[in-house]
This record gives sequence, C-alpha cells and structure tokens, in this order.
Amino acid sequence: MQNIIFGPIHSRRFGISLGVDLSPNKKQCNFDCLYCELGGAKSVASMEDVLSVDQILHPLLKRLENEPKLDVITLSANGEPTLYPHLLELITKIKEEIKGKYKTLILSNGSRFGQREVQAALREFDIVKFSLDCFTPQCFKKLDRPNKSLEIEQIKNGIKDFARTYKGELVAEILILKNLNDNLEEMKLLANFMREVGVHRVDLGTLDRPPAYKIQGVEHQVLQNLSSVFEGLCVSIPARKQITLEHRTLLSSEEDVLELLKKRPISVDEFSSLFDGEQICQKMLQNGQIEIKKVANMKFFAPKS
Repeated sequence: MQNIIFGPIHSRRFGISLGVDLSPNKKQCNFDCLYCELGGAKSVASMEDVLSVDQILHPLLKRLENEPKLDVITLSANGEPTLYPHLLELITKIKEEIKGKYKTLILSNGSRFGQREVQAALREFDIVKFSLDCFTPQCFKKLDRPNKSLEIEQIKNGIKDFARTYKGELVAEILILKNLNDNLEEMKLLANFMREVGVHRVDLGTLDRPPAYKIQGVEHQVLQNLSSVFEGLCVSIPARKQITLEHRTLLSSEEDVLELLKKRPISVDEFSSLFDGEQICQKMLQNGQIEIKKVANMKFFAPKS
C-alpha cells in the first residue's frame, strides 16, 4: 500500500497542508482529464478498491501526534475523493479528533455534488474546492472526458444545489488549455455561473505538470486576459517568475488602485509581481480605503466593504 498521508507541503493557495489520499493504491476517478498528472486511466462510476475509515484515520492521527504546524488537512485522492463511500464517517471522525485545531479541505472535481450523501459529507469541511473547466457539453466531454454516467448540466445543478446550504468557503478551479477552453465565450459563461453560485474564490491556472495526454497550456498573459470577465470575484492566478519588474503595470494613483480592485480583488502575493503600486496600496490600507480579505487561507487586496 502506498502512503495514505503525505506532506506537510506548502500550498501557495491554501497554506501548509497535510494530505490524505483516499485512493492510495490506484487511480479511481470518474473523469479522465486530458491534463491529469496521474496519467490516463479508464473512468469509473464508483471505487472498487476501498479502504476502511480506520485504515485512513490511524496513520493520520499518528502523523498528528507531534502537532505539526498546519493550516489545513487536505482530503484528496488518486482520483476523485467524493467516490469514497465512507466520506461522511471519515470527516466526522477527523473533526472529532482535531477539535478545530486545523481547517479541513477537500479537492474535488465537483461531479457528485448533487448526491445527498456527498452533500452531507461536504458540509462538514471548512473549505470545499471543486474544478469546473468547461460550461458547454462539447468542451466538457473533450477536455474532462467524463464517465458516461455524467452530464455537465447535472454537475452544474449539483454544484448550485450544494452551494445553497454550504456555510464554509467554496473555491472553484478552472484549468485553461490551448485551443480547448481558452476563449472568452467559455470563460464568460463560467464567470456568470461562478457569480450565480456565489463562490468565494476562483483559481485560474494552466499546465504546470506533465499531463496524461498531448496537450498545451497557455501563456500567463492569456490567463490575465481571461480573468477580466470574472468581475466582482476574488481570482487567483499563479504568479510566473518570468514576469520581471519592468513588465509590471504601473498604478500611479489611488484611483487606479481602487478602479482595479473594484473589478476584482487581487491576491497580495500576486499584486507585487503584476503591478507597480504596492506603496499606494499600503497607504490606502492605513487610510481604510481598502482592506485585506482572507479567502480560504489566501489574502486579497479588496475595496473596503
């Protein structure tokens, strides 16, 4: 059996994370995404290789005995974690043991959010992150290659249904691929959906690990351009080292900063790599014109609410 517990690792988007793999022995997923770093595998509708709750809980508690410095305990899988049939029992027992000392996070593809038993489990997590790369059926089937039991409308309705009762922080991730979903039309539809759902944060990214299939990511500037349609939402974009100081956008006044942040709050970590105007930001923080808003363990500059 491979390691069930991995880390802690430093996640730029969620802080210091201790990972829990609910499918350590093999990939079990209801998608076969083109970009999956786990490699290609036939999609499944349910888990065949299922660990008991104790098989997962025991090594986790053993790792927590030394009280590591953590921000989150992250449940994921070598595949899709909501396929794990004992998810509610597992997260309930984890929360009983940690007693609020750490936040809990699950990384899901969002495909089973309409299932009542899955919703009951997800409501126990402090942070729920789901992926939604496409809005249209054509894009979805080509990019995410879902199990034949899944349709995109069913998934979107499930996400909306879950969001109505969820009290934690809901984060959406969209992975952009060249010539697949890198167009404004698809992004506008996704942005409208994210606003309707009321997600707390949107993470826009592209390939940064070897994919399962022969595909291409997009340039950082493409991500920046596509982010413009997510007005009113906190959007995180991975900062790239190749963005040098001379290529930053100059913000010369408080009005420039406020106009930018009204469109969408900007991650504190990303701001200095994208814009020349951090001193103005610090002054506006002191004057109370803007604030730092913490969303799912990531800080954003935002207009004062």
